[in-house]
Amino acid sequence: MKVTFIGALHEVTGSCTLIECGHSKVLVDCGMEQGLNVFENVEIPVSPSEIDCVFLTHAHIDHSGLLPLLYKNGFRGKVYSTEATYNLCTIMLLDSAHIQESDAEWKSRKAIRAGRPAVEPLYTVNDAEGVLTRFRPCKYDRKKQVEEDICIRFNDMGHLLGSSSIEIWLTEDGIEKKIVFSGDIGNENQPILKSPKPVEEADYVVMESTYGNRLHGERPEYAPALAAILQETFDRGGNVVIPSFAVGRTQEMLYFLRQIKEEKLVKGHESFSVYVDSPLAHEATRVFLQCDTDIFDDEMKDLIHRGVNPIWFDGLRISVSQQDSMAINMDPSPKVILSASGMCEAGRIRHHLKHNLWRRECTILFVGYQAVGTLGRSLCEGARKVKLFDEEIAVEADIRQLPGVSGHADRDGLLRWIQGFLKKPQWIFVNHGDDASCIAFSELLSKEYGYQVTAPFSGAEFDLLNGCFLYEPEGVPVEHKTVIPGGTKAAALFASLLHAARRLMGIAQNSQGRTNKDLKKFAGQVEKLCDEWEQ
Repeated sequence: MKVTFIGALHEVTGSCTLIECGHSKVLVDCGMEQGLNVFENVEIPVSPSEIDCVFLTHAHIDHSGLLPLLYKNGFRGKVYSTEATYNLCTIMLLDSAHIQESDAEWKSRKAIRAGRPAVEPLYTVNDAEGVLTRFRPCKYDRKKQVEEDICIRFNDMGHLLGSSSIEIWLTEDGIEKKIVFSGDIGNENQPILKSPKPVEEADYVVMESTYGNRLHGERPEYAPALAAILQETFDRGGNVVIPSFAVGRTQEMLYFLRQIKEEKLVKGHESFSVYVDSPLAHEATRVFLQCDTDIFDDEMKDLIHRGVNPIWFDGLRISVSQQDSMAINMDPSPKVILSASGMCEAGRIRHHLKHNLWRRECTILFVGYQAVGTLGRSLCEGARKVKLFDEEIAVEADIRQLPGVSGHADRDGLLRWIQGFLKKPQWIFVNHGDDASCIAFSELLSKEYGYQVTAPFSGAEFDLLNGCFLYEPEGVPVEHKTVIPGGTKAAALFASLLHAARRLMGIAQNSQGRTNKDLKKFAGQVEKLCDEWEQ
């Protein structure tokens, strides 16, 4: 009975874990890495054709995005998820496959012109359609026997429609052990979805740590806070551009914008338009509106029962075609533009940034987590210039973040979830957090709360029967050779610089509550350092 940690170790994306129990081999998640790959990840140590099933915590691509590749390479087992997760995957995996094919086609044209071989897509639409036939949707809160030696149960985690923690009962040689995977733990008291459901007991817990070293701060009144940003920007004659994940965050923003419109919170611009520029977001919104209302929170259900569409309003415009998308930037009137991707790494949002970043009257509003190495993270950290479509763009727009709007629990929310167990688990494995967050949260659980905790690196193997590591490797930093000229030494120095920058960012994020004098001094020192190195 063994667990092998593969992805999202000391990193935020690419979740994947292998469990071997008796003759059964199962994966928990099979996600794609997004943003900068910081540490080397091992390959899945068994053939895809040997994998009996996959347990999927939720539909986000960093948890589900490599399922079509698994199918392409021979997987023919079952994929167990909640019904809503399956419904979202039917659009998200096909969308991802279209992107893979389009990127490969574009790269192939360049390669062929240069006399190089054509580029094959990572996977195709046929692969995505194939793996979707392997899904077996499950209800929340129902224990299900999936293999002779394995039972599972999904519990609502309030992170995304259909998101869940997964309780897994494993039996080998007459001995039963229980391991719980948290998946992504939702933020509490958010709109639309219920708060995360606690689990009562487990021998082992694998839990995320995305915000393990910081707090979201006091929960604002979201609609008034968003309305204030709209008011300021519209009064300047600018647009509010919101990079937003097509599934989950876009629907939350529509929920707030409907409230703003209904309560007339923006004065003098009451008829402002809201453009949702994402075919995927359009399809996902339909899934939200058609699913079982029992999975929504009480406020959302009340609106639906009163005949109110919670995420639709006058002035909402859906852009599906490229022509629709291009037309948005021809409209001179102040407006809201919601577009994917949420971290600005791909998609139509990059075109909207190109048209709005250089305009001082505009606002770029971030409403979700920005992974290390992404364009969104760079903008949030104060980049003065960025490159889009081989063109250098000055950052003159107001860069803002809406506080408290996150699909992830903060440090205290993570603590509340793990403390919901009636008895301390034998061991906690911390994953799905960047290096600083992962380590900080592990140390907090261990030193202040007395848990047995490890933050494993990719390739670590743990014996669940005997409660000990079989193999515990050190993390191997990725050398980004295509980015760093000067060879290994330059790569190592650059990695050291990135580590120092992340450390500085961690200190800044933990400075909430310091005196105004200290904050002013710290900000001045950082600004001076930035000015020196930008020259």
